[in-house]
Amino acid sequence: MRISQNQYNAGIVSASDVAQARTQLENTRAQAVATGILRAQLEHAIAVLIGKPPAELTITVLEAVPALPDIPAGLPSELLERRPDIAAAERRMAAANAQIGVAEAAFFPTVTLSANYGISASAINRLFNTASRMWSFGSTLAETIFDAGARHAIVEQNRALLDAAIADYRQTVLTGFQQVEDELSSLRILADQATAQDAAVVASREAERIFLNQYKAGTVAYTSVVVAETTALSNAEIAINIRQSRLLASVALIQALGGGWDTSQLPGRDLIETDVPLNFNPLPPADAVQSFWDGLPKLW
Repeated sequence: MRISQNQYNAGIVSASDVAQARTQLENTRAQAVATGILRAQLEHAIAVLIGKPPAELTITVLEAVPALPDIPAGLPSELLERRPDIAAAERRMAAANAQIGVAEAAFFPTVTLSANYGISASAINRLFNTASRMWSFGSTLAETIFDAGARHAIVEQNRALLDAAIADYRQTVLTGFQQVEDELSSLRILADQATAQDAAVVASREAERIFLNQYKAGTVAYTSVVVAETTALSNAEIAINIRQSRLLASVALIQALGGGWDTSQLPGRDLIETDVPLNFNPLPPADAVQSFWDGLPKLW
């Protein structure tokens, strides 16, 4: 804008050139202000995530964009077991399986053990004699003979609830795989897009340099320089937005995996073992979980 203003004062260019330069400058300033607002909001969001009041957290401004995380290849699908929704679905499946054993217990008789001890005598002077002591021990056996199929219906109901819990667990796991694959695809495609966009940025900056040299030589008007600068700025913004999208996809991948790709953080197999009453185990959750995970492909 300064160059255009000097040329306008000298009568070389018209006022439209000055207006175009001022428009480009003010638009860029407005974008910078909007970026500052977004940065403040994200800073406050980070403060809330770590349990601090937003006014107490200040993050230093960095001159460079953070580097993308290095995602290793060939990680096991068991990483998704750390996800809270998958772990909760697995526990619901184990609880439904245990309820079948509880329902089966109703088919067995109920045994009650009881014992009594005391003293009894026909006369008070004999009440505390050894012969007056009395005790009894016995058991009571109770069982429902006929219930019109109620117990069988309860067992079948719990079996149906187990089937529903298994289906919910499988669907939750498959949803987790979908989210992981979505973010992996996004990272792969965004990487290709970033390569192409970086080439566009280099080309637009080269065009800006050529037009500026031509303008200095007096062969083109400053309007051509303004257009080239605007194009270069737009390409640079797109490149930054693509890098931001790649960072967001990396964070979303970490979330989809349940906390990164460190295999040392995998839970132990003993965390999903289940003890079922009466040894009734139509579908042991631990074995079902293991066979299900073994049947799934690796993440990438």
